[in-house]
Amino acid sequence: MEQGRAREDAWVPHAPAASLTASSSLRVPEQARGEHTHSEPPAPRVAVQRHSVRGQILDALRAALVDGELIPGQVYSAPALGARFGVSATPVREAMQQLAVEGAVEVVPNRGFRVAERGPGELAELAEVRALLEVPVMLRLARTVDRAGWTALRPLADATVEAAAVGDRACYAESDRAFHRAVLALSGNQELVRVADDLHRRSQWPLGHNPATRRADLLADAVEHTALLDALIAEDLPVVQSLVREHFTGADR
Repeated sequence: MEQGRAREDAWVPHAPAASLTASSSLRVPEQARGEHTHSEPPAPRVAVQRHSVRGQILDALRAALVDGELIPGQVYSAPALGARFGVSATPVREAMQQLAVEGAVEVVPNRGFRVAERGPGELAELAEVRALLEVPVMLRLARTVDRAGWTALRPLADATVEAAAVGDRACYAESDRAFHRAVLALSGNQELVRVADDLHRRSQWPLGHNPATRRADLLADAVEHTALLDALIAEDLPVVQSLVREHFTGADR
């Protein structure tokens, strides 16, 4: 247990643009921490601030998971993480509860939250389910969406390449999902977009014994996005079919 605590204390979260860190200027007002006086009821804006803080912490924790900074198998307490973020334990606990719903962490009574340990088999199963949902839709869209519709997605594909080029795994994870959401949104089925995005997010949590994704792997995945768009714009259906199926072959897409 002491070893686990030492590793936890050594963790410094990788902070995306919207995240909070203990050294940042985004300190939470006393009211947003839930420390109200009896004579002054909380103003309506306090709930908005608290929700915003929780959302920023959730983004920071997700980025730390993708980067492997939250180590699979390790237990992290809400008070300890809150101290690092400069907030109370409550918004951290709420964010962790959301991550538990997503399957990224497990609740450990009276201790905190353990980062889920996952193996290649689970990622392969997620990739298979994603392929069952997304591949038929993408192939149908390839026959119905015009070139202008596909060309409009070019900035999203380029964003994945830019993130991969610098090895920013957290930024890549977000841009990767944004590209896939935009493609599926062309179907007009928002429920499909929601379910597929949830599966996609779960597939991005790192493996227990291999938390880091190599920059070369990110680039290979990103290049598939641009190659797919090129084929869609050119209306080259055989190439589209090959690329779409290949894109879901790996367990870390």
